[in-house]
Amino acid sequence: MANELLLLWLAAFPLMGSPGPATMSLAGLGTAFGFRPSLGYLLGIIAGTTAVLFMIATGVTTLVLAQPLLVTALTILAGIYILYLAWKIATAPVGPLALRSDHPPAFIPGFSLAIANPKAFAAIGAVYASHTLVADNLTVDAVYKLVALTLVIVIVNTVWLAFGATFSRVLKNPVVGRAANILFATLMVLSVGWALILEYIIV
Repeated sequence: MANELLLLWLAAFPLMGSPGPATMSLAGLGTAFGFRPSLGYLLGIIAGTTAVLFMIATGVTTLVLAQPLLVTALTILAGIYILYLAWKIATAPVGPLALRSDHPPAFIPGFSLAIANPKAFAAIGAVYASHTLVADNLTVDAVYKLVALTLVIVIVNTVWLAFGATFSRVLKNPVVGRAANILFATLMVLSVGWALILEYIIV
């Protein structure tokens, strides 16, 4: 089973850890607000993405995707929130003003974004369905994959937040800091657009 687990992780880390709405929002919040103030949002992203994993493992995702109106509504709501979050990151105070900035989004916004994140369903679904750890016992196989992929979720999202927070510590110049915030906000919006293209245009 060790070889199968290694293959699962080799596929999961680059696919689930690649830039997307959740990971880019974490990097952006890390840059704009720092690591510790963004922990509530990180926990929300982790909890929401883990919930997506459970929905995939239990087949609930199939029922959700069978309701086009529900999928469209979730996608629109996620898109609107991403635009709001991008604006919040792009306009967050930088330099000395950052000490007086508003608090970043906390658990509930992170959880909601993760649940409505189309990239999470696509990436996790692809990894989960294409690997088997215990061939002769579906229940045990599901449990092992849930644990293994939850670990991936925790690691990749924490790393993205830490990556962004690194910039918040080194970008003391207000002009450079503002440029970094705008860059991460733009990348976050673009990642949403790419995810939607993959979901609705590329069949």
